[in-house]
Amino acid sequence: MAKVSKGVRLEHISKIYRDPKTDKDFYAVRDASINIEPGTFVTLLGPSGCGKTTTLRMIAGFESPDEGEIFLGDEAINALTPNKRDTAMVFQSYALFPHYNVFDNVAYGLRLRKLPKQEIEERVHSILALVEMEGMESRMTNQLSGGQQQRVALARALVVEPGVLLFDEPLSNLDAKLRVNMRTEIRRIQQTLGITAIYVTHDQSEAMSISDTIIIMNKGEIAQMGTPMNIYYHPNSEFVADFIGEANFLEGETLGMEGTTCRVSIQGKEARVVTDRAISAGHPCKVVLRPEAIQIGTEGLLPCMVELSCFMGSYQNYHVRVGDVLVKIADNCPVNKRIFMVGEKAFLSFDKECAHLL
Repeated sequence: MAKVSKGVRLEHISKIYRDPKTDKDFYAVRDASINIEPGTFVTLLGPSGCGKTTTLRMIAGFESPDEGEIFLGDEAINALTPNKRDTAMVFQSYALFPHYNVFDNVAYGLRLRKLPKQEIEERVHSILALVEMEGMESRMTNQLSGGQQQRVALARALVVEPGVLLFDEPLSNLDAKLRVNMRTEIRRIQQTLGITAIYVTHDQSEAMSISDTIIIMNKGEIAQMGTPMNIYYHPNSEFVADFIGEANFLEGETLGMEGTTCRVSIQGKEARVVTDRAISAGHPCKVVLRPEAIQIGTEGLLPCMVELSCFMGSYQNYHVRVGDVLVKIADNCPVNKRIFMVGEKAFLSFDKECAHLL
């Protein structure tokens, strides 16, 4: 790629729509401030209606913010039309031209820019090789599989050498196995080119696997930003913990600090949780436990009753009852381990570094 990737900065961006049923205004996006470094892969993640697609469309220029300013590099772009912005979009529907072959689909943007024929041919062949579609230049789009069509759509966006590449749920029309293959390919290509990428999805596993940074949105607002590992192990709210992977929540009360460890009472039993906050005694709290962070055995911290025991190959899936709370456990590599059956009493425990305090 000849051009240098650009960063994106959103400063207090809001988008307001009117609800046709109530005739009242509402915020689709409210006061969002984001700083995306050049060359990074950032994913906007959240449930339907959270504002992630509206945010992407404002960056692309298909929507205009009602408040705030968007910068591409150091340039304010609010007033620029989509074709004047140094961005390219890969759409959910691919948006390929059915009457063009693969070569002509990819070359379309270059021809609009009136580039020399030789340069167009060189750039199209180069980008088709990158997305592993070389040799298919003369194929019509209706002769391609869904995955191949997505590769052509990606090539068409990349060939114009945008400063920022935008993805609007590009894999949602593919089957599960192909989604995994394509997201790996998208990440490989992004890292090969060093291009800035902003990706929208509601699939948390997709976001975890490809992102440098995840931005979780909820009801038009940014709930949390961070690396996949940071968000998974250190969610800042019950919503984030529950949305990104599976999580168990045990009610407790803080008993005081010992260095970086907080002592917590859970159903009358004392547990310990490492935290980066200083927490005084006597506060209600919730201990967040991922299913794979819990051990089940004949001895442990909290007594439980097994309600589900299911062999899943790489792990034994348990649902256990701790008091009135249902707790999910993924006991990894169960071979040669004691398997607890439905109706049996057991105990669960966890390492203090593997829990998180809310």
